[in-house]
Amino acid sequence: MTKLKAIIVDDEPLALKLLRSKLSKFDELEIIAECKNGREAIQKTMDLAPDIIFLDIQMPGTDGFGVIKKLQTDVVPMVVFTTAFEQYALDAFDVHAVDYILKPIDEEHIQRAVTRAINRFNRGDGENSEDNKTRIIGAIDSINEKQTVETRFTSQFNDTEQGYDLQQAAVERKVVIKDRDDITLLKQADIEWIDAAGDYVCLHADGVTHIKRSTLKSLLEELDPSIFKRVHRSTIVNLNFIQKVIPHTKGEFFLKLGEYDQVKVSRNYRDVIKKFLTDM
Repeated sequence: MTKLKAIIVDDEPLALKLLRSKLSKFDELEIIAECKNGREAIQKTMDLAPDIIFLDIQMPGTDGFGVIKKLQTDVVPMVVFTTAFEQYALDAFDVHAVDYILKPIDEEHIQRAVTRAINRFNRGDGENSEDNKTRIIGAIDSINEKQTVETRFTSQFNDTEQGYDLQQAAVERKVVIKDRDDITLLKQADIEWIDAAGDYVCLHADGVTHIKRSTLKSLLEELDPSIFKRVHRSTIVNLNFIQKVIPHTKGEFFLKLGEYDQVKVSRNYRDVIKKFLTDM
């Protein structure tokens, strides 16, 4: 019998111990690592390539959502969130087919989540990392929408402001990001890397991940082609932020960007980085 390699993440030692105890009852799971914060979860996921991660949402520093945003789409495993969120958030999870376990640990939900994961794994669905991240980013976007009640005046104001900001962004090479009532003008020079997840893109800059409704193809048309290069079908990097090139298997390698982020370069795009290194 093939076992799912699992990582469990929670900042509370007792909660981590309880989750391990509950999951150990499932013969189909093998817990290969335990993490006490989001940073550890990101690193262990990159190093160990688990099939599934049981991930606490509310943690100090990088929370559960932040972990998924920080992970390149190509390496996101199946995810089960452990959460004490309100019902509106759980509704968003249900709509986007994101699995969760309620805190305090809910036996019904843990059984449901594990059974779904095993079935998906056996069908081969769990290998589709793009679907894994797309579902979660869609749920996060829905939760953000629910948290704000927009009036007609606010909507009209934002539409007017966005038209102005788009003009300014074209001149100053910025990317416009609308998040509920806020509009952020993100300098392209500050963007370290960009990851696509369905109809969304995640823009990583200064330790913050911004979610924007856009396709990667559409965003590419806005970006400065001299510094932004595609290194994977779903990933773009800013060449100025590459700190280290780390060899990987089968002709692939990782780029270290900033202090913590690592991005995998696929074989189809490795010549882009080789040229960059040669030209330096």
